[in-house]
Amino acid sequence: MGEFELIERFFTRAPRRSPLGVGDDCALLQPRAGMQLAVSSDMLVEGRHFLSTVDPRRLGHKALAVNLSDLAACGAEPLAFTLALALPAADEAWLGAFAEGLFALADAHGCELVGGDTTRGPLCIGITVFGEVPAGGALLRSGARPGDDVWVSGTLGDARLALEAFRGTVSLPQPVFEAARARMEQPTPRATLGLALRGIASAAVDISDGLLGDLGHVLRRSAVGATVDADAAAALLGVRALGWQAPVETMRDLALAGGDDYELAFTAPAAQRDAVLAAGRAAATAVTRIGRIEAEPGLRIVDGHGAPIQRDWQGFDHFR
Repeated sequence: MGEFELIERFFTRAPRRSPLGVGDDCALLQPRAGMQLAVSSDMLVEGRHFLSTVDPRRLGHKALAVNLSDLAACGAEPLAFTLALALPAADEAWLGAFAEGLFALADAHGCELVGGDTTRGPLCIGITVFGEVPAGGALLRSGARPGDDVWVSGTLGDARLALEAFRGTVSLPQPVFEAARARMEQPTPRATLGLALRGIASAAVDISDGLLGDLGHVLRRSAVGATVDADAAAALLGVRALGWQAPVETMRDLALAGGDDYELAFTAPAAQRDAVLAAGRAAATAVTRIGRIEAEPGLRIVDGHGAPIQRDWQGFDHFR
């Protein structure tokens, strides 16, 4: 099977919202009047971002999910995406499953494939996603202000727990492992919540490299500081609902610096608390207040009683 047969068989579909589908030198996109394009790119490299044993359906899902998560953090509605795919070989069974997982998530969010590229090489997936947002209405990292609350969506730390299980540093009961593995391999992009937070949140970021690391981007861009309750974050470990427990330091590490969560961290004025909770309900997504924005620069971590915790948590960095 050649390159163009591969594209035609597994990745060509009739265009819907886009004026032009796959097959030309460029894709054509037409945002609605009064809208701006929001664009984000991510790569997933085998051995760096995913294990070789991952189900290709889940990998197809995750490859798009991590990009949709960026759109969610900007409050942008998904529109279309391109796919650049390097493959060691044209494995039809693998490609069929990968495309199935990819398009299932794409269809759920009304996001269509409009172009890309394929080549032979080590397995690597590059996706660029396009969304639209009202002009001037995007959620940015630079809008946090002193007095704002710090919120997070969903659960934290489960993906990192699964990674540690794969590494052999922790032993988990099978139901706990499978639940954590699902969060690592098949994250849920919070696109609906991102849309619901437009006009409510003051700043937002998606949590890919760990809560504290990604929140730090907001603090730097907004020129503010924050205090975060480590125990409020640790309580959001999803597998705790299955009865799994660990030392408090471990739970804090997973939640604060675990990474691969693809939840949203966002800020909002205290006067908007009811509106934030209503947005969470509308998006069928739990939202939890874990801290506050302060004028003093820096990030301060406290326990559930407000006592300072002296520890240096680092977010994930590809080159460190």
